[in-house]
Amino acid sequence: MDLLAFEQKLDATITRKKLDIQESLKRPQKVKKRLRIYISHTFIAGKEPEKEGEEGSVPMWELRVEGRLIEDQVSRPLPKKKFSSFFKSLVIELDKDIYGPDNHLVEWHRTPTTNETDGFQVKRPGDRPVKCTILLLLDYQPMKFKLHPRLAKVLGIAAETRPKIIEALWQYIKTHKLQDPVDHDTVNNDTFLEQVFSCKRMRFMEIPQRLHQLLQQPDPLVLTHIIKHNEGGAEKNTACYDIDVEVEDPLKQHMAAFVHAQANTQDIANLDQKIYDVVDQINEWKTRRDFYVRFADHPHEFIKKWLVSQSQDLKTMTEASGEGEAERRADHYYRPETQEGVFRYIYQKVQQKRAELEQGLGVRNN
Repeated sequence: MDLLAFEQKLDATITRKKLDIQESLKRPQKVKKRLRIYISHTFIAGKEPEKEGEEGSVPMWELRVEGRLIEDQVSRPLPKKKFSSFFKSLVIELDKDIYGPDNHLVEWHRTPTTNETDGFQVKRPGDRPVKCTILLLLDYQPMKFKLHPRLAKVLGIAAETRPKIIEALWQYIKTHKLQDPVDHDTVNNDTFLEQVFSCKRMRFMEIPQRLHQLLQQPDPLVLTHIIKHNEGGAEKNTACYDIDVEVEDPLKQHMAAFVHAQANTQDIANLDQKIYDVVDQINEWKTRRDFYVRFADHPHEFIKKWLVSQSQDLKTMTEASGEGEAERRADHYYRPETQEGVFRYIYQKVQQKRAELEQGLGVRNN
């Protein structure tokens, strides 16, 4: 394979891969990772006033909720994300009997202006055992929905994005041949779908609206932690929980960088243009060389063929037409039609000159 053909094949391959990458970048690319949540608490002992007039301190506890991604040995390093970026909301519910109805809830909800944080911290006075319930609602991108129990049992999925749910339902309809053979826009529900949608037949355009009533917000993660004071002073007690989360594929950044780098190809285009110009110049020089080589080898034959070629080119350029060889002989111009044409041409010229002369002398032709 010559270099030019190889270059064309390589350019075509790179262009095709570039288009594939651009198409894949339009789709959300997620990879599952494990997020380890650390729930710890620390007690701070109270302090009695040593002298009269000094203020003491009451015993307190501090609860911390933190987390980090667990990296695999062979996986690509992921960009560091704040712990709060994985969640839509966090609620810490303390013992209502101890802290009362107005002070037993600690809530955090994501807003468009939220500043991400590596953890959450709660401080309260007290040294009694406190049971706290932590509710974590994951921030799915794109949004996932919890399916109605009957629909989840039919499709075999508990929570998924809306497009994935519709795709799974369509696969179920195709597998069980529920599409009406005559009216292809209608689905004949089997026993299970009839229980889910409460109808025997439905049109495809009705499916999104019917599904909307069967989708709910996913349940939050519920973690229970006991804040308990042990003898021995200030100590830290930690519990760990692992959950699965979805993060952006780190390969997506490399793919986007590749597409961006390919967009700045002006230098390559300029070099390609120079290559084309050099190739054209080489072809022109080759044509000239072949011309002189043929002339040097057979001058007589070359001149003869060259004159014939030039004559044909001249006729083509001037769009001239004639009888060729006959026009070279004198007898050709003594034919009657030629004589008549000459007389007409001379008569026309005489009349033209006469009209110009009369106009110049002011003589009117009656």
